[in-house]
Amino acid sequence: MSTSPAASGFGPIADTAPLSLCDREPHVPADRLVAEMVPPPRFDSVRFDTYLPDPNQPSQTEAVQVLAGFAAGLSGAHAVGGGKRGFLGFGKARGRAKAPAGPRGVYLDGGYGVGKTHLLASLWHATPAEPSLKAFGTFVELTNLVGALGFQKTVQTLSGHRLLCIDEFELDDPGDTVLVSTLLGKLVDAGVALAATSNTLPGKLGEGRFAAVDFLREIQGLAAHFRPLRIDGEDYRHRGLPEAPAPFADEEVTKAAYATEGASLDDFPSLLDHLARVHPSRYGALTDGLKAVCLTDVQPVPDQSTALRLVVLADRLYDREVPVLASGLPFDRLFSEEMLNGGYRKKYFRAISRLTALARDAKGLVA
Repeated sequence: MSTSPAASGFGPIADTAPLSLCDREPHVPADRLVAEMVPPPRFDSVRFDTYLPDPNQPSQTEAVQVLAGFAAGLSGAHAVGGGKRGFLGFGKARGRAKAPAGPRGVYLDGGYGVGKTHLLASLWHATPAEPSLKAFGTFVELTNLVGALGFQKTVQTLSGHRLLCIDEFELDDPGDTVLVSTLLGKLVDAGVALAATSNTLPGKLGEGRFAAVDFLREIQGLAAHFRPLRIDGEDYRHRGLPEAPAPFADEEVTKAAYATEGASLDDFPSLLDHLARVHPSRYGALTDGLKAVCLTDVQPVPDQSTALRLVVLADRLYDREVPVLASGLPFDRLFSEEMLNGGYRKKYFRAISRLTALARDAKGLVA
């Protein structure tokens, strides 16, 4: 990590040194995992009426209408029957509530930056239920919850929920996919409504309707419970915006880190090494309390495993609206051509898109 800059005309220098992500090895207890299954800070205030559909993409307007209707249909009350709570809004059954016929979930299919997470969080907010009766998390967070609580306890914990939203449903790990598919089957039987966004399978480079078909096939018997919603459009994060800012010099990044309260400062290669020692499910906790992330010596990511860890970190920083100030290579050169043409293409382009947006947010740190 860079050392303290000499005082100059850059601005006020903080009394204490910046924080370091490399010094953090967070432990996340199971009860925190459950309590934090809500939309992340970036999506605290999003609603259907704050989503701005592209007038040239009618599928975006349609998606808002369908999801608003889906949320309105989740107004039924829970009741205890047979020792378990079920979903009663679609008619009662003897003993315990019976899952209603027809689709019990929606699947948002589309490219990165079309607002799938915005819509998913809006659905969570629009669902008429107490926050404790609806859950929102990424696929990684859901698998980590199963690991922390155990399968049966996770089923018990989530079965009383009215809605479970899963962002970034992963199809690149067959074991985890089957695990979560089995979990979702149990939850659907308990009357829990589902909503998901997803990445395509490795080796699939398109973003057409086949992505929904792949998703529904992978979760086996749950196919009948999902209605696929295609959302077309370009990445809203770059729609009509100026070109991404060029990286700054090492000295500028270091001075900004010392001048910004709550900023971290790390050497990029060292940070990549550290990410290998922290489970990706803890990357959110890794960023707790940060006001900015400052990185020096950004270089191309050396391998696929490291690249996938960086994608998760980029997602957590974006969720928490943490600006990223960097020196070295621009973010659109992080991943090799081979990576950008491979099976994880969608993830890498999403990371580039989100890091570029955070780099724009960080420009004000260098005055």
